[in-house]
Amino acid sequence: MERQKFTADFRYETAAISRGHRLIAGVDEAGRGPLAGPVIAAAVILEPPHIPVGLADSKTLSAAKRAALFAQIIAMAEISVGAASVEEIDTMNILRASHLAMERAVLGLARRPDHLLIDGNLIPAGLRTRAEAIVKGDAKSLSIAAASIVAKVTRDRIMVDLAQQYPGYGWEVNAGYPVPAHLRALLDLGVTAVHRRSFRPVHNILYQDNFVRP
Repeated sequence: MERQKFTADFRYETAAISRGHRLIAGVDEAGRGPLAGPVIAAAVILEPPHIPVGLADSKTLSAAKRAALFAQIIAMAEISVGAASVEEIDTMNILRASHLAMERAVLGLARRPDHLLIDGNLIPAGLRTRAEAIVKGDAKSLSIAAASIVAKVTRDRIMVDLAQQYPGYGWEVNAGYPVPAHLRALLDLGVTAVHRRSFRPVHNILYQDNFVRP
């Protein structure tokens, strides 16, 4: 079956405005799948006509295009970034940690939105603002697409910094995802302080070899 394609637009935001909401924020996260590093979320308030051209799901864009759009979003929109640490991920699980990062991103906005558009099928329990979950929202809503770009670029830059502290794992390229080169490095170099111990590949190595890199 051919995968359905979406084009992000402003219809969800317009619908919320028509229901009486005035300040709409899109919310998305990046980094649920990697074996290392924090999970990052972003909340973005876009207001016409200050919307960068070319917004789309960050996963469909090249790194150069994401970086260019990131700079435009920063200049044109109101944004906030939230994070959940590796320790929080391991303590509460990745889904709850992702939601915690989203909650922190929303709380960090200078103005409190009165409606949120959340990527996915669940609304974080700690939000105190009216919200709707949109499956594949980063491909449907411009506000969520903007949030996905901010979260992705922010996290990728964090992983580049961590790659300098922990060379050999290729995080500047793979962002901590379980690609073959990263998995080989785990076996060769061991588990670092920023690896997620609750994730199976890391957990298995810890219990098999008891090898932790300082």
